[in-house]
Amino acid sequence: MNKEELKIIKQAILNEIEGYEFYKMASEKEKNKEGKQALLELANEELKHVEYLKELFDKIKIGKEEDFELAFISNPPSPNIIDWKKLKSQNHSLAVSVFGIGIQIEKAAVDFYEDAMNRTHNKLAKKLYQLLVSWEKVHLEQFTDAYNYHKEEWWSEQGYAPF
Repeated sequence: MNKEELKIIKQAILNEIEGYEFYKMASEKEKNKEGKQALLELANEELKHVEYLKELFDKIKIGKEEDFELAFISNPPSPNIIDWKKLKSQNHSLAVSVFGIGIQIEKAAVDFYEDAMNRTHNKLAKKLYQLLVSWEKVHLEQFTDAYNYHKEEWWSEQGYAPF
């Protein structure tokens, strides 16, 4: 594994930490108990990803390809499927903001990992980046659905719907 691949994994760890901090902060603003809990679960998912990536980094930093392969034997933490629309936030303005920013975070992460996947020639690194893309796409789809739901609710509250 070359230094560029390790640099990408370090950036992936930072991306997950940024996501954790953002979702934790959003949970502090959410007044709905279910919404608060779901955002905390999402923040904790990001921490699980951090742990996985740190372990992976430690296993491969010494350059043993077989350690990298073994890292894929254990199941990495996959994102939980949460129906964010069912969490009836009282504050649709906050929900639109949180999910709008979440969409931007997830899109940026997908682009980052897809770019890394396209630049590497290492098959195992490609496998890792594909895994990271799939993590981020799950959240991206969930957030897009939730954003659209809360956007419609917000529009309705503002008297913009059903126009």
